[in-house]
Amino acid sequence: MKHQSRLLTVRRDPDKSGLHGNGGVQSGNRERTGGAAMACAGVPLDEQQVTEADALGKERTLPALHPDRKEERCFLPYRPPPEGGSSAAEVEEFLEHAGFMLEDLEWLLSLPHDRFWCQVVFDESLQRSLDSYLHHAPRSIDLSGGPASPAVAEAQRSLHKDVFLTFVRMATHKESKENFFTPAVFGEIIYDNFLFDIPKILDLCVLFGKGNGPLLQKMIRNFRHSPPPWASPSPSHQQQPSYYTDLDATIPTVLQVFDTILGKCGLQSEGAAEPVKLKKRPELADIISYLCDSSTTVHAFLDIFPAACSSFHSHGFLSRLCSFYESGVPELETAVRRRSFEDESLQGELWRRLSHSCRKMLETAHLLLHHTCLQPILEGKENMQTFAEELLQHFSSFLPEKRFLVDYDEQFPMADDISLLQQALPDTDETRTSYLLGGVQSAWDSVGRRRAGADRGAAGGVAADPPEKPEEERPGGAAAPPDTPLKGNAACPVGGAELESLLSVIRDLFPDLGEGFLLACLQEFHYNTELVINNILEDRLPPALDQLDRAAPRPVKEELPAVLSSRSNVFDDDEFDVFRRDQVDMTRVWKGRRKAENVREMLNDKQHIAQQRARYQAYDTVVEEVAVQPGDAAAAAYGPDDYDDEYDDTYDMNQVGANDLDGDSLLSRRAFTVPQVLRTRTKPEEEEEEEEDEEEEGGSQNPASRDQFVQDPALLRERAAARRAALQQRRGVPPERPSNVVGRPKGQGQTTETFLDRRKKEMNKNRVANHNRRSMADRKRNKGMIPS
Repeated sequence: MKHQSRLLTVRRDPDKSGLHGNGGVQSGNRERTGGAAMACAGVPLDEQQVTEADALGKERTLPALHPDRKEERCFLPYRPPPEGGSSAAEVEEFLEHAGFMLEDLEWLLSLPHDRFWCQVVFDESLQRSLDSYLHHAPRSIDLSGGPASPAVAEAQRSLHKDVFLTFVRMATHKESKENFFTPAVFGEIIYDNFLFDIPKILDLCVLFGKGNGPLLQKMIRNFRHSPPPWASPSPSHQQQPSYYTDLDATIPTVLQVFDTILGKCGLQSEGAAEPVKLKKRPELADIISYLCDSSTTVHAFLDIFPAACSSFHSHGFLSRLCSFYESGVPELETAVRRRSFEDESLQGELWRRLSHSCRKMLETAHLLLHHTCLQPILEGKENMQTFAEELLQHFSSFLPEKRFLVDYDEQFPMADDISLLQQALPDTDETRTSYLLGGVQSAWDSVGRRRAGADRGAAGGVAADPPEKPEEERPGGAAAPPDTPLKGNAACPVGGAELESLLSVIRDLFPDLGEGFLLACLQEFHYNTELVINNILEDRLPPALDQLDRAAPRPVKEELPAVLSSRSNVFDDDEFDVFRRDQVDMTRVWKGRRKAENVREMLNDKQHIAQQRARYQAYDTVVEEVAVQPGDAAAAAYGPDDYDDEYDDTYDMNQVGANDLDGDSLLSRRAFTVPQVLRTRTKPEEEEEEEEDEEEEGGSQNPASRDQFVQDPALLRERAAARRAALQQRRGVPPERPSNVVGRPKGQGQTTETFLDRRKKEMNKNRVANHNRRSMADRKRNKGMIPS
């Protein structure tokens, strides 16, 4: 599965780069016809001069690093290789494109020292081509699907090698006794021209780190800023001190990756009520790919360049990593397990990437602890007690994070680190170390998992470790969730024929055990039949399984009710419900306008109004009192002297607010008014309404009394001009001279006022339209970008 999410980092301001304009070491105009560099023994390249002939044949002396000495060559951007199953046209296109890139890189590597650096410093297409490869080249985690053909794989390997050799030569300030740079000038060249920056170093480590660790370390030492705090200073470590400043500015961006993923999961703020249901969101694959790429890149960088661990440690990276692992990873695992994928291979790919991310995060945490706390203790540096206290504090902070602690202890047993600490510092507090080891064991018990080997010893001694299993053989792996039924180290739950096969294997050995009990055992031990059989034979089942009935049958699956019988709709059991009615009156069903139907008759049909008239006529007469005859049933039920204790007679005698002088009295009732739509119109009323309409039409002839929806714009402008003139007259402001940009006819000459008005209009065009187009054009012209 391809993904384009690469680690976002802080880059320096490109406006300060010497690569654009007349940047670099020197500048000039390209008018070269030929010439050769004067390689002087013992003279650095940044101080060498060359003599070349210009277009007229006149010799001139230029610095060895000059834009005019650059060859005009267009380097192509990189395109990723096609995956397996691609068409022959795509394979052929990639091979042709890769062939052009290989030809350009081999030509570049064959150039002499001075020509190579002129091309590197002043050719922008070369830098864009190298940057595109660093961004789009497939990482090791992306190569699971395999190439489309052996030719594609061979072309990718050749291109990978040439790109790496190009960066190696760019990071070398001394190739021989005759070809070298002044170290200080070399640092300025690579930094000011963005030949290397922190994002590029991160990509170089993740792309070329496998098998090239020593060479990459040497490259970074050529331009890194300062040694770690415990190392002795060396001049070779200080080619460009600004890189450490950039690294400190980059680390907060790396930390932002964790906040972004937690925000997508709905866990950004503490105490979130309910996480976002990632299984229903389409960005799950992007989130996991983003996490996988980020964790892999950071681990590769710290593995190649351990001196950066101190910078990451100073920003609290370890604590943020631990908290993210505890809160974010289980949510992502649950989303991958519960989401239904149309392609089953996609679920396996996502689980593989998530497991890889978890493993890299654990290894990153181990690198930070080892290089910032444990390594100084083992090397006997000063303040060993301070480093030991910091290591124990980190272990103590891991105790609340149960999931992280168990997975970390599975890959890097904390008992081993505590044992090394006790050997280096015998006076370490034994009570504290015993508490830490007890907390680790408690974490294993709380998550319901069991260690693969014998239990670790307490403080003061560690039991002999069993031979460590490879990562693929561990049940579930370091990142496998403890409550997920997995087959070995796979990602997809077991079901169907495969589950029946696992049950049959165990039933052959234990025919007296029920299938329900065996299913619970398989789920507990991640569907690993060997572990289930071994634990049953040795009677080492967890307490939860010991309490189960060993003859329990398999639970019967409840069939889901039919969709039609369980649905609920507002149109159920109506005359058109075809799911519950066998016959439907098709005369009441038609499409479009009914045949022989007149639109005017349909609009004049007021039957619905007549049906509602009877309802409103019931409100025409309001009866205040109902006379009850002595012989009626109501009189027998309610006598005149009966008192109703539920009746509130507070305001019976006191008419509060009834006779206020604020309008009509509340005691006088207004006659009920029938709605106008229900009234029966008589002919005299129609004649009166027609006369009123004629009077209104006659009165509307007066423009002053007419309520215009849109007034005349010219009239509005005249009124505004009159108000503005009156206001200026009151304030004593002289009237503004009218603008005249039309002027006289062509050929008769123009006055000075006309020229000034035209110039003012031209300068102020951007206030109304064109969006500053005129000013931006003037700015480009002033900088020489547009020939005048």
